[in-house]
Amino acid sequence: MAAPSRFKDRLALVTGASRGLGRAFALALAREGAHVVICARTVGALEELDDEIRANGGHATILKLDLRAHERIDQLGPVLFQRWEKLDILVAAGGILGPLSPLPHISADAWQSVLDINLSANWRLIRTLDPLLKRSEAGRALFVTASAARGDLAYWGPYAVSKAGLEALVKSYGQELANTPVRVNLLDPGPMRTGLRAKAFPGEDKSKLVEPSKVAEFALPLLLPTTTESGRLVRFNPGGEAATAALAASNDA
Repeated sequence: MAAPSRFKDRLALVTGASRGLGRAFALALAREGAHVVICARTVGALEELDDEIRANGGHATILKLDLRAHERIDQLGPVLFQRWEKLDILVAAGGILGPLSPLPHISADAWQSVLDINLSANWRLIRTLDPLLKRSEAGRALFVTASAARGDLAYWGPYAVSKAGLEALVKSYGQELANTPVRVNLLDPGPMRTGLRAKAFPGEDKSKLVEPSKVAEFALPLLLPTTTESGRLVRFNPGGEAATAALAASNDA
């Protein structure tokens, strides 16, 4: 049976593509026909991902990108425009955990680093890529949040604040896109078997955690041209409910 090709001839950019959920999204999109621009700090890991994508018959372009280098993010839009003139899909999966510590004990540098990568970098992605997404007949963007954004966990201050800010940012952007062909949403993947999760919960039984590939498959419908909602938050449903149905039923505005 031929592989599905829901994203044939579409151009996608994925940040945080070297590992975890970003890597899973890159593989899933490429497997279904997208040309994927894979972005991360570690070129070696991107080369391994590129090899896997090509071994499966897909196509990718490696782009080294440190989300702390904000001027490099600002250059993304012009660089992509010169080669492709538009962008169909953005998956912003890059992020860091930062220190898990009482707020008075967190250094100013550590605080700023988490906000720079998890929040400000995503605003810069929006700013530089918005014109390209609007050149697509159906631009789609997805940003990754977490339940910590509710702010009900002690010692998670910088991470929680950065994700809460990200949610406000993306929901506001979604409202601004109402009269455009672009749709943008948020994904809360829940607990996954990733390095970030292992750092936060080193003693946890990893066998009970969801593989990032399952979350990516669940969320792929949010990136299809048929997605109509924007500025919404969708949480991964381990029961396997399609993301389009979860989005329709969501009460998050």
